[in-house]
Amino acid sequence: MNSSEPQYKFGKIFVLGFGFFGVSVIWSIYNAFVPLFLDGKFGLSAAWIGFFMTLDNFAGLLIQPPVGAWSDRLRTPLGRRIPFILIGAPIGAIVFGLIPLASILPLFVLCTSTLLLSMAFWRTPVIALMPDVTPSRYRSQANGIINFMGGLGALMSFFVGSKLYAINQAYPFWMGSGLVIIASLLVILFVKEPKVYEQPSQEKTPGLFKSIAMIWRDPEKSPLRMLLAILFWFISYNAIDSFFTLYAFRHLGLSQSESAFQLTFISLIFLIFAIPSGLIGSKIGRKTTIMIGIIILGSVIAVLGIAPVDSLLNILTELPLVGNIRVVGVLLMVAGLGWACININSLPMMVDMTDDARVGTYTGLYYFASTTAAILGPNIFGWIVQLGGNNYNLLMVFSPFFMVLALLMMIGVRKGEAKKKESLTETL
Repeated sequence: MNSSEPQYKFGKIFVLGFGFFGVSVIWSIYNAFVPLFLDGKFGLSAAWIGFFMTLDNFAGLLIQPPVGAWSDRLRTPLGRRIPFILIGAPIGAIVFGLIPLASILPLFVLCTSTLLLSMAFWRTPVIALMPDVTPSRYRSQANGIINFMGGLGALMSFFVGSKLYAINQAYPFWMGSGLVIIASLLVILFVKEPKVYEQPSQEKTPGLFKSIAMIWRDPEKSPLRMLLAILFWFISYNAIDSFFTLYAFRHLGLSQSESAFQLTFISLIFLIFAIPSGLIGSKIGRKTTIMIGIIILGSVIAVLGIAPVDSLLNILTELPLVGNIRVVGVLLMVAGLGWACININSLPMMVDMTDDARVGTYTGLYYFASTTAAILGPNIFGWIVQLGGNNYNLLMVFSPFFMVLALLMMIGVRKGEAKKKESLTETL
């Protein structure tokens, strides 16, 4: 066995998952409550809300891929990924806590802009740590664990955050700031990066546009098809993610806190199935698992679009602490299963299309596609809603179209399954 090969350790991956936990807490609270601020506090239209919800992604689009490549090349006593977390996480935590205190729109924009810059700086490196410390054949399982932690962060954000929001609108944000500080400290203190890395070739690591051009010209179109699939399903998902609280508030007629609370259900099931989805991807193949997830999620969104409001609001049962379980909540549970199948297996599939020297670069490309989608999705659907007379149900009508496009792209993907052997020396 190759002595330099990273060893798969459940505990190490679990602690690493706190990094993803912190990222998830920030964006879950942001996507749930910032649209309500923009609608109620600043009176913005749906199109402007859609545009505003993409501001956090413009910097990510430009910063995350080169930061990923930079972290591939960086060598410090702390490692190549940890320095980015050490700088970006504290700054992000501080400005996140200031967002609900901003009483005028320019100050609000300043806080969110600083947040997006800091988050873009450390998100790719913290995610790239997973393949750094995990052999290829275990990456779907490992991604399941870190996404389990991400799902836990989202669950806390929606379940606890919705309760805190009803007391004081600033409390969810302050909770998020504290959790990010704690989570990043755990990663910095307890996750040790490999001491030896596969050295990149002597030629300069290609930048974002050269990397895109490279996979565009590659006769094997799997990376290109994968990037397009990621783009399409994230356009669909990010549109729903950005506007769901307004959909539930304006279309379904729920209160603001209950609208945010409904997102608890998708996060709960995502949390439950995060690890099993990785195991399923290892057993039946990542591609097959992702395609099943696309079909499930697209179907649920379509049902939300065509079902009568009264039927979606029907109360099926009531549970202590949780409250009413409505039909819409059950549908979101099914959506969480589909999203787990997609999200858990997509990043491992992407990074296993390259060698270890360019894991950060391909991680950056993954986030380039997802961030581009996060820009396009809310803007496209914000205009759809506004042109449709502020009918937020139109989200659920048009969103499945992009899921169909993602499914068509995945059909042609031929690479990215788990590698059975890390190297020749492993078999000796």
